[in-house]
Amino acid sequence: MSFSGTYTALITPFRNGEIDVPAFKSLIDRQVAAGITGIVPVGTTGESPTLDTDEHIEVIRLAVEFADGRCEVLAGTGANSTSEAIELTEAAESLGATGSLQVCPYYNKPSQEGLYLHFKAIAESTNLPIMLYSVPGRSGIEIAPETAARLAADCPTIVAIKEAGGSVDRVNQLVQAVPAGFGILSGDDPLTLPFVSCGATGLVSVASNLIPEVIVSLVNACLAGNFTEALALQKQYYPLMRGLMSLDVNPVPIKSAVALQGHCLPDLRLPLAPLSAGAHDQLVALLKSYNLI
Repeated sequence: MSFSGTYTALITPFRNGEIDVPAFKSLIDRQVAAGITGIVPVGTTGESPTLDTDEHIEVIRLAVEFADGRCEVLAGTGANSTSEAIELTEAAESLGATGSLQVCPYYNKPSQEGLYLHFKAIAESTNLPIMLYSVPGRSGIEIAPETAARLAADCPTIVAIKEAGGSVDRVNQLVQAVPAGFGILSGDDPLTLPFVSCGATGLVSVASNLIPEVIVSLVNACLAGNFTEALALQKQYYPLMRGLMSLDVNPVPIKSAVALQGHCLPDLRLPLAPLSAGAHDQLVALLKSYNLI
């Protein structure tokens, strides 16, 4: 299996401190109706660090149940502990997930050899196809292109990488290093067009929680080589995509935006805090400018 297309890094809706199951189902139904390729529950946008193990697994179970085979379910099962990542990945496989998103271990800052051994151990524990996730802004280190290539060569189930380092040149480096057919997906909405033009195969999107049809159209245009159409969409929606990532740390703005549309509550789990009054007013004005509320 290879990963290509548009994947939504789902928010996790809460109500009274618990997972809001009806809202979660509605969010997934909306994604499917928009033609999304897949959903990514319990990633960064899903506030995975604030979920305990039972909740983490339950969100994956619900995602598989509600997707009901209508789209891929790429479960976020990474961790900074290899044993914990294996436990979550094995659970995701048993629940019927399509694949696994494995974040670069955070805080403990392993060497590239440590990264290789970490991901190799996870790959050996599961039959699920794995998408690596390099996000140095959160983990403090990146997955070197050479390490990704080594893992692709040695682990048949490691078939893609989500690149969230904000560098187009990283895509060029990865294209040179990894084998043909290895997926490279943008981890930043505004960089989708330049990433695909250099060889990326899709996007793991935050903005598609809010505007799934638009993001699907943008990615499809890029993958079809219709860069004039893609550029028009990019120009039109760049202020929105940028605002969703700059008003506060992800997922605070995107969850607030989806809540303003009425699809869930804006509830977050500490240490994430609500938008400031000023940022909230900016978000409202931004959404109104696109007729989204």
